[in-house]
Parts: sequence; structure tokens; C-alpha cells
Amino acid sequence: MTTKRNHRIAGVAAVVLLAAGVLAVMSRARSTTGAAAPAPPDVEVASVQQHDVPIEREWVGTLDGMVNAAIKAQVTGYLLSQNYTEGSFVRRGQPLFEIDPRPFQAAADQATGQLAQARAQLSQAQAGLEQAQSQLVSTEANQRKAQMDEDRYVPLAKQEAITQQEMDNARQSNQSLKAQVAAAKAQVETAKAQIEAARAGVTAASAALETANVNLGFTHLTAPIDGIAGVASVQVGNLVGPAGNAVTTVSTLDPIKANFTVGEQEYLALARAQALHSLQLDLVLADGTVHPRKGRFSFADRQVDPATGAIQLTGLFPNPGNVLRPGQYAKVRAAIGIHSGALLVPQRAVTDNQGTYLVAVVDPNNTIRFANVKVGERVGSQWIVQEGLKPGERVVTDGLFHIAPGATVHPKGGK
Repeated sequence: MTTKRNHRIAGVAAVVLLAAGVLAVMSRARSTTGAAAPAPPDVEVASVQQHDVPIEREWVGTLDGMVNAAIKAQVTGYLLSQNYTEGSFVRRGQPLFEIDPRPFQAAADQATGQLAQARAQLSQAQAGLEQAQSQLVSTEANQRKAQMDEDRYVPLAKQEAITQQEMDNARQSNQSLKAQVAAAKAQVETAKAQIEAARAGVTAASAALETANVNLGFTHLTAPIDGIAGVASVQVGNLVGPAGNAVTTVSTLDPIKANFTVGEQEYLALARAQALHSLQLDLVLADGTVHPRKGRFSFADRQVDPATGAIQLTGLFPNPGNVLRPGQYAKVRAAIGIHSGALLVPQRAVTDNQGTYLVAVVDPNNTIRFANVKVGERVGSQWIVQEGLKPGERVVTDGLFHIAPGATVHPKGGK
């Protein structure tokens, strides 16, 4: 009995010791688990890419019509009608406004009458010239006959074949006819002068009539070009005249001009490279969209603005449908060259620390190294890195606030 009891006690003790061992192992395991190092943090990475990248420039520009024709009244009068719809497309010669034509019609009628009177005076002067010339011819014929009589009487008088009285009468008649010839010639010259004066009167009357007709024509304000007609600055019934502002403006919008300014140094670089006329221009509109038609360089202004050190350039963009309008602001963008073998990283991977640019690099052993880099142009959402990185290196794009130099990380992405 005693032996059995001892065996039973030994079995219970073994079970107790085994349970205690298990509990000790479990406790040791829990203690070991609580003291283990934390797992490396996850970070998003991207590989440094190497590509040939277009070098682009972007300038702020203002749109303007190719031709902007300001419509002004050339005569003073009251506006009778507006004959176009504001903002609509108008054709060259299409009526836009009408000024009361009655005073100008009256002036034209008066000028017509004065021209007719001047022409009648010219006809009268021409008739007077013809009469004076006829009288001169007759008087000259009579004087020649008297001269012949006098010449015939001279020898007869010497021979006393005629009386002295007859000789004196012949001489007196000849002298009288010579005076009449001189008077007839003077009348001819006077008639010619009257004709010149009458012709001058006709010319003046014709000019006055032409002026009156031109002024009458100015009462109809028409579009000088094909284009979009703007808002009217006057209303029907207003008094308009040459001293006033333009009543409206008509602009040619296809193509449309984009005026933008570039710095003097940049202009010199483009001009020396003869790259201006080969520029292909994009137009980025205010809503961020890009105009679907590419533009071309048109011309550079004649001078650099001494106050800003910039020069204005002008590009032309096709504008079917006249969607683009003068006065709009847009960005003009152009590729001015190629950056060969450029290293590209996402812009969010670069930290600007008061002008010093840093990039977190994940080394092959998954440890963090911060590298100073020299950045260049931005290309979309990426940045060109000129110095400090190599192709294929991994840079951290997300999780920068949870890492430190030399720390081990768990990189994701960047394949």
C-alpha cells in the first residue's frame, strides 16, 4: 500500500513539474516577444529615371486680334440706327450704324447746284471766247485791207494821182483798224482768263460736291474688315462725331495673336540659335486646357523695354470658330531644346531646405541616406536632377517623416 501511494505521489509531482516547466517556457516566450525590435517602416520609393527630355519654357501672354479696326464717326450727327448684333461676325462693307443723313444730303444737293452753275459760267465764257476770236479775225482782215490801201496810195500820192486828203483818210483808217485789232486781241485774252476762272470754279464746285458726297457716305458706318464686332459704345439718338471715341471695334480673330514677353538674355539665346522662327507654340488657357491648334512665332518687337529688360514676342494661333477672344490671358509654352540623358525624380521626393535640396535615397541594404542634389527644370510632375544621384537609385517619395539617416526601411515600389 505504501509503495503504491509513493508511486502516486511521484506521478503527481511529475505532472506539477511539467506544468511548471510549460508555464516557465510560456512566460519566457512572452517576455522574449515583448522585447523584440519593431519592424522597419514601409516607405514608397521610385527609381531615378534617365531620359532625353524636351527643354520647355512657359511665358504669360495676352491674346489680341490680328487686326483691330476701331469704327469712329467721321461726321457729326445724331445716330439713327444700329444695324448689327453685338458680338456677331460681320462681313466687310456690312452696315453697322447710320447717322442722320438729311443735313449732308442737303449739302450735297447744294453742291450739285453750284457745280451746274459753275459749268454754265464756263460755257458762257467759252462762247465769249469764240465771239472774241471771231471778232479778232474780222478786224484783222479789215486791217490788212486798210494796210494794202495805204501801201497802194503812197506812190499815187507822190505822183499826185490822188489828193492828200485821200491819202490821209487811208492812213487814218489803217491806224484805226490796228487799234481795233489790238482791242480784239485784248478781248480774246480776257475771254481766255474768264474761261480759266470758270474752269477753276468748276473744279472747286466739283471738289465741294465730292466732299459733300463723301460726308453723306460717312453717315453709313460699315465694317472695314471681316471679323467680330464688339459692344456698341453709343446708343441710338446719341450725338456722335470725329472728336468722340470709337463707336465699336471689329477684330479679325482667325488667326489670333498671343503677345508675351521674354527676358533679354533668353531672347538673345533664341535669336543667336536661329530658333525663333522654328518654335512650335502651345497655348495653355486659363482653365488649364491646351488649345488644340499649335501656333507659330510671328515677330519680335523692335526694342527691349529698358524698364523691365524684356522684349515682346508675338505668336499666331489658328482660331476656328473664334473661340479665343482678345484680352484673354494664357500661357505660351514652347520646347526650345533637348536635355539629353536627364535624370528624373518625382517632385514630391525632393525637399527644399532653405535653398538646399535633399533627397532620401534607399541604399541596396535598405538603409536611408540623405543626398544633397542640384535640381534643374521641372518637367510635369518630375524634376530634373543635375547632380547628386545616379540612374536606377531608389528615392523615397512617401514616408519621409518617419525615417532618419541610417534607418532601415521596407521599400515599396520603385521597380
